[in-house]
Amino acid sequence: MRNATQFINCRQCINGQLVASPLTIDEDGLIIPSTPLPPSTTTIDLKNQIIAPGFIEIQINGALGFHFANYVDSVSYTEGIQKLSHYLPSTGVTGFYPTVPTVSTDVFHSVLPFLKPAQSSKGASVLGAHVEGPFLAPSKKGAHNAENMHVPEKSSLEDVYGEHNLKNVIEIVTMAPELPGALEHIEKLSNEYGICVSMGHSVATYEEGMEGLKAGANLLTHTFNAMNPLHHRDPGLVGTISSAQPPYFSCIADSIHLHPSIVSLLYHTRPTHALLTTDSIELSGLPDGTYPGHAQIPHPQQKTGNKVTIAGTDTLIGTCIPLDQCVRNLMDWAKVPVEKAVMTVTENVADALALEDRGKFGVGMRGDFVVLGEDGEVRETWLLGRRIWAKRGEGSE
Repeated sequence: MRNATQFINCRQCINGQLVASPLTIDEDGLIIPSTPLPPSTTTIDLKNQIIAPGFIEIQINGALGFHFANYVDSVSYTEGIQKLSHYLPSTGVTGFYPTVPTVSTDVFHSVLPFLKPAQSSKGASVLGAHVEGPFLAPSKKGAHNAENMHVPEKSSLEDVYGEHNLKNVIEIVTMAPELPGALEHIEKLSNEYGICVSMGHSVATYEEGMEGLKAGANLLTHTFNAMNPLHHRDPGLVGTISSAQPPYFSCIADSIHLHPSIVSLLYHTRPTHALLTTDSIELSGLPDGTYPGHAQIPHPQQKTGNKVTIAGTDTLIGTCIPLDQCVRNLMDWAKVPVEKAVMTVTENVADALALEDRGKFGVGMRGDFVVLGEDGEVRETWLLGRRIWAKRGEGSE
């Protein structure tokens, strides 16, 4: 006899609306129809609280002192991944794409095998790697090490990443579409390997961006940052958002990378294609101070609040903001309710990356969800129908 758990008196975030309907999850942790119920069904009353699918983080470089580009040995690297996996549900995240920036080919080959998709019942699932480089425009390198950058026409995908990693590990590649040979790489990534290509760290014109979309790209990486600004005569990559078949676009809602008004503008331009990400780095969760660099950034790093720069400069490395705070910022800056804001970290992400097992409430999907306050505060996080994190005072298991 199969068992199930039915969550009643809850309001589900579905397509930007609050839907008062029970959620039923079977003993395997998958969503099943709410009628008829298995004979052995446990009922949990959520007392009219809001629930949303578990958040999905598409670009995270690290946290709690661990960076995905910093490989020392297999044991410590595996422990670092697990540490992040167990931490992220406290921010509402139940699935994430560990991000490896522009590093040497040797580092790519060392770390990528550890980042293959892996389902988890105790922490956020690794959904595959996001490689942000090395096919980027040196003039838009930001905090990336230009010495490790490659020109697509001179370096094969297989040599840089490894064929095994292209087939089994990598799910997102950020690339500058204007580079010589980039369009051929985009076509191969999309058609041969089934990898999503995101355009970023780029000086591409609008026309070059449109060519990138035609070649198979369907995303923009941290929109406005590390790309040419939107100009009324030269809209650049940002202008592609207004096209008939626009890309999905991520943005960092931390008031450091983008002004709040720009976050609101981006969201309201294409609410169904807007994605929130943190691009958070390994100093997330650590006290303010100066910290050593690593394989990507061979310079000391200065952390002040959520902002991290190369010490002694104004060069922005990244942010330390959690994804749930980005959602609350979007609610405040764009004046949208929680049920619309969470689409940027759930349903929109699932659509952008063609996810079939998460990001939405649907029969057969994983029973991963978060319990939210009206203000977007994460109160509880559930994986496969089991509560794994609760805000202090809310109860925990």
